[in-house]
Amino acid sequence: MKLLRSLFGLGCFFWAVFACAQTPAELPVAKDLHEVVHRVPVSMEDLYGRREQRQIPVTVFKPAGDGPFPMVVLNHGRASSPEKRAQPTRFRYEQQSRYFVLKGFVVMVPTRVGYGETFDGFDPESNGGCSQPRIEPMSLAASDQVIAVAEFARSLPFVDASRWWVMGQSVGGLTSVATTWRNPPGLQGAINFAGGTGGDPVGRPGRSCANVQIGQLWKARAAQARVPMLWLYWENDLFWGAQAPRDWHRAWLDGGGQAEFHQLAPVGQDGHSGFSIDMDRWVPKVDAFLAQAGYTQPALPPVPEPSGFAQVDEIDKVPVGAETRQNLYRRFLASPSPRAFAIGPGGAGFATGDWAVGRALGFCQARRGIACKLYAVDNQVVWRN
Repeated sequence: MKLLRSLFGLGCFFWAVFACAQTPAELPVAKDLHEVVHRVPVSMEDLYGRREQRQIPVTVFKPAGDGPFPMVVLNHGRASSPEKRAQPTRFRYEQQSRYFVLKGFVVMVPTRVGYGETFDGFDPESNGGCSQPRIEPMSLAASDQVIAVAEFARSLPFVDASRWWVMGQSVGGLTSVATTWRNPPGLQGAINFAGGTGGDPVGRPGRSCANVQIGQLWKARAAQARVPMLWLYWENDLFWGAQAPRDWHRAWLDGGGQAEFHQLAPVGQDGHSGFSIDMDRWVPKVDAFLAQAGYTQPALPPVPEPSGFAQVDEIDKVPVGAETRQNLYRRFLASPSPRAFAIGPGGAGFATGDWAVGRALGFCQARRGIACKLYAVDNQVVWRN
């Protein structure tokens, strides 16, 4: 699984970040999303029958207000090497989480056992290797942790744990499917972003060594699922290829399950990263899916019409400090469309490419908890005083 690109590389304007006792100093804190970290006790068993207990970090983002809000438990994937599984110390998925928070959800992102700070030799998500992969033990171990996080959420007064969703990317998508067939209390639905296991984009591009085993397991468990599901894959996924996800979906249907399936057109060098780099295309699918359950709150305000305040290249008219105009805004002007520039009290941020409007607003307001508005989108100034 590829992690989110550096916020510096995406054109983020940073201020000093002060760490609190609950948050590792090396990671940013999205103050506007009320980000905190909880430690949640979990228990799980690996495929050899070894059971262990740990405390895992769970990154929590929430909307403004007291709630209670419905919840999303958002699950990460699995890096290809042990060294990579030790990083980062915790998962955040800030931009994707921002989308769900703006939809009205609390988002909880667990960093499961065997990753980050709990990388200590116990690996409950090993499938045993490609010679004879076993998919169910790792699926249960991961979903045990999701269910434990959902139970912990019942202690949080701002969470309505009778309305929660499980979602995830790669092995996190596999985890979401397993959680769904187990029907924990309060679960309303699930989204599987490029879920699977056994992929090797370098040694076996597009060919998981667990294709058959995943299909067999999902067919055997499909009839146990009771909630709606959305499956999103990309044609140029270098972990699974284009055909395997279609075969897995057919196995799920043949087993008596239901899931809405979409395979999106190629994106980037590896569509397996579509969850992180193709929000412009997956967000409308997720919007429509959540709307079927009554979650219709828009995640972003509509882009205003051009205001006539200034021409986009009139740098001196941008209502920010001179240094920001000369540095950050010039970088915005040099960037290709789609692009967006946002400003707020004492800060600014811009983004180019995928989900540019949402990311620009997030970069502007995240670190100081300020409210920002769009100044320019593509080649038009939309700012109004």
